[in-house]
Amino acid sequence: MTLKITWNEASARRMERQSLAVPARGGTPVADVVGAMLGAHAQVLSAAEVSVGVRADGVTRADVRAALWEDRSLVKTYGPRGTVHLLPTAELPLWTAALTAIPSGRSPFAPAVRLTEEQADEVVAAIGDALDGARLTIDELSDEVVARTGSWAGDLVMPAFQGMWPRWRQVMHRAGQRGALCFAPNRGRKVTYTRPPHFEPLAADEGLALLVGRYLRAYGPATPGRFAKWAAAPRGWATELFASLAGAGVIEEVDFEGPAWVAAGDTEFPEAPVRGVRLLPYFDAYAIAAGPREMLFPGPAYARALAGGQAGNFPVLLVDGVVAGVWHQRRRGGRTTVTVEPLEGLTAKRERELAEQVERVGEILEARAELVVGRVTAGPHA
Repeated sequence: MTLKITWNEASARRMERQSLAVPARGGTPVADVVGAMLGAHAQVLSAAEVSVGVRADGVTRADVRAALWEDRSLVKTYGPRGTVHLLPTAELPLWTAALTAIPSGRSPFAPAVRLTEEQADEVVAAIGDALDGARLTIDELSDEVVARTGSWAGDLVMPAFQGMWPRWRQVMHRAGQRGALCFAPNRGRKVTYTRPPHFEPLAADEGLALLVGRYLRAYGPATPGRFAKWAAAPRGWATELFASLAGAGVIEEVDFEGPAWVAAGDTEFPEAPVRGVRLLPYFDAYAIAAGPREMLFPGPAYARALAGGQAGNFPVLLVDGVVAGVWHQRRRGGRTTVTVEPLEGLTAKRERELAEQVERVGEILEARAELVVGRVTAGPHA
């Protein structure tokens, strides 16, 4: 008989494993916290710092930056979905194997703009060579890539924000996913890049199996479709991957709002539902990966906190493991004002918990935080 999992059980386990039910103890390595999240989205570094900080007692942005730029236990690079993430440096063999094995979709560029596969491989190799032992700005890296490949790589054919970018930049994310590129500390206001420490990637099959298992332990039960959305992978490919892993005994089927999967043997779930208030920043891993979306973003939260079905565009207020509002902050000097807009009224107990969470956000960002509660649309949330 197939094991049936309820939303409350799944939500409680995910929050527990994300250190959102109870934050990780002080002294837990920052890289361990990021590893449990399967990476922290870091297009905006301050959001990644909050994502990590709310999951670990005492961690501030200084601790995240020290892990990133000083002890190098974290690396800022292109991760899942080709977006910028913080990843544990020790896990790069896994991530590189898995991410490069995921089929890419159709190129969004016109045929005359695209690189051939041979050209793409040549560019990635050139990036790795240029950044080995160096820290380069994007313009310096562009000069090096063109010098190592040919003028075709520098053709200004890619539409950009205020002009055109050189052709080679369309595979910049691929260089990150292959371990040829990562971010380095800024040079003044300019972003710089370097190459992460050399490593040997795992075999593709091993990397994919490990990644699916890690994903299911963190965010399962999940369907192939949910994994495909999280990984920006073709749905049919993900369905075949899950079928092969099931046949190999790596994952097993459960009933969670229909057929879904967990890692083999990972069938223990908390009995008590999750309780408490949490603030998650832009593109937090939990808001992106946990599903089904209709249950994580119930009722009016689906319209208010999702942008066209896209999670992450709004920082969210979690109450008892589901989205119950949005928030934003404005910093001036050493003070930040955190404005929270709950979708339902909060009880006095919830307001006290919210104030504690706002204070914690301030600690993470090394600022004095002030809470402002915005417009409430319904009655009190118990």
